[in-house]
Amino acid sequence: MNKKNCMVAQSGGPTVAINASLAGVIHAVMTLGNYDTVYGSVNGILGILNDNILNLNQIVNQNSANLEKLKLSPAMYLGSCRFKLPDFMDDDSSYNYIFKQFENLNIGAFFYIGGNDSMDTVLKLSEYAKRIGNDIRIIGIPKTIDNDLMMTDHTPGFGSAAKYVAASLLEIAHDTFIYAVKSVTIVEIMGRDAGWLTAAAALARNEYSDAPHLIYLPETYFDKDRFLADVRNLLEKQNNIIIAISEGIRDASGSYINAGESQMDSFGHSQLSGAAKALEYLIKDNINVKVRSVEINVLQRCAAHLSSQTDLDEAFAQGEKAVSLASEGVTASMVTINRISDNPYTVEYGHAEIKNIANEAKAVPKEWIHENGNDVTPEMIAYLTPLIQGEPQITYKNGLPVYMEVPHLSRHR
Repeated sequence: MNKKNCMVAQSGGPTVAINASLAGVIHAVMTLGNYDTVYGSVNGILGILNDNILNLNQIVNQNSANLEKLKLSPAMYLGSCRFKLPDFMDDDSSYNYIFKQFENLNIGAFFYIGGNDSMDTVLKLSEYAKRIGNDIRIIGIPKTIDNDLMMTDHTPGFGSAAKYVAASLLEIAHDTFIYAVKSVTIVEIMGRDAGWLTAAAALARNEYSDAPHLIYLPETYFDKDRFLADVRNLLEKQNNIIIAISEGIRDASGSYINAGESQMDSFGHSQLSGAAKALEYLIKDNINVKVRSVEINVLQRCAAHLSSQTDLDEAFAQGEKAVSLASEGVTASMVTINRISDNPYTVEYGHAEIKNIANEAKAVPKEWIHENGNDVTPEMIAYLTPLIQGEPQITYKNGLPVYMEVPHLSRHR
């Protein structure tokens, strides 16, 4: 009997490490020999629905160096989507077509690399496969800079984004300290519901700089009066204050702190804008001091030139683990990482049922947030530090990094 093939897709927001997971899947398929061809669905689940499929074996075989180049390339080689599958009890037409495509390509395993919303897709496809008695193995491979997936110690992409955030805060501190005038700089960092990435700003602190001097996460409510008091208190002691905030900070009523109206995406998440700008206006109206706001925005997602080697290696290993799990008969699950030790930093890979992960979010533990709600504790620093270690060898040409070409994404369609 001919061996089955497998398929992989990527979804959600891009990261530095998601292509490393893709490279891990391809490498495992080509070395373990449990599957024949690994296909890639372009633009997430939409690639299957739109019949936009790549043969990834051919891409790697054309040049053996492509696998390493893919591992070091940012964003998503296969492209992404934010498409929410309907409940198949209401409309199963999409599911019928997807599983027909699986049958046509002799797919025995489907791997979906992504975050919370992508795990929702893994859950729905797994439940539909069970309902129709299809034995395809469906495995989620985690990815998100937000680090908010349940049942896993941390997520690929987070370590590199944390490294970029910390480095950026350190550089902002150097920029700010040159002026002998009173000033406040507010840096807005991604994190709608979880403050992991904003907490990583604390890694910028060293023997000569305490910046960021204040850190506010969405896990504790934001009090404007207490915030102004924090700022005034620091200004009495020093010239320059740097503040790190999550984009999703909210007040005691649960309302987001922002400079404009929030809109909703297809998954029902608020699309936030201007938390840092709102606090800039707040300080301008209440404190006579120079103030500016900085929104790091998409820069923190795909800064491969400042990626963490630890992050890339773990992402690659989780891609390989997914293939091994599917070969063992595991399905309806996500690859997980379990931390054994901080020092020496040691982890192991496993899996957890997708029903315990999809549509949930892992918050920063309250005990890792300072009791005043304006900083993080040493336990957070111990958790974060191993994740940003190591720098990969990136090839440069004409002064710029060399990444995988993506003509299948950049061409006009």
